[in-house]
Amino acid sequence: MLYCVDSGKFVERLPHKKSYDAWRKNISDEDYEAVCEVLVRRFKGDRIHTSSWIPGNDWTNTVYNSIYRACKNNAECAGLFFGLIVFKLLMKDELVWGFGRYEKNGIPIKGMTYYILDGRFLERCS
Repeated sequence: MLYCVDSGKFVERLPHKKSYDAWRKNISDEDYEAVCEVLVRRFKGDRIHTSSWIPGNDWTNTVYNSIYRACKNNAECAGLFFGLIVFKLLMKDELVWGFGRYEKNGIPIKGMTYYILDGRFLERCS
C-alpha cells in the first residue's frame, strides 16, 4: 500500500493512467512481468528505494530495456513509465510504503523515494 505522508491519505489510483496505459500496450506481458519480478525482489531487500536510482543510466542488456523500447526509445518517457510501474507495484504491496520527493546534498532527486512505514507511525496518523 502507498501512503502519502504529505496528504495523510492512502493512494488508491495510479497517477498519469492514460500515459501508463499507452506505454503498457507497447510492452509484452512477458517483458512486463520480468520487470515486475526484478522489482519485487529488490523491494523485499531494503526499506528505502529511490526509483530513478534503481535501473541505472544504461538499460542495455537489462530487463529494463523493454520499457525503453515500449516508449519508442524515448529516455524521458521510459523513466516516467518505469516510475509508474514502481508506483503501481507498491500500491499493491502488503507493506505500507510512504513516499516523497527529496534532495541529496541540496540537489533535488529526480525520482520518487519510497520507504516502509512502521505501525507506530500509522497509529499516530489515525
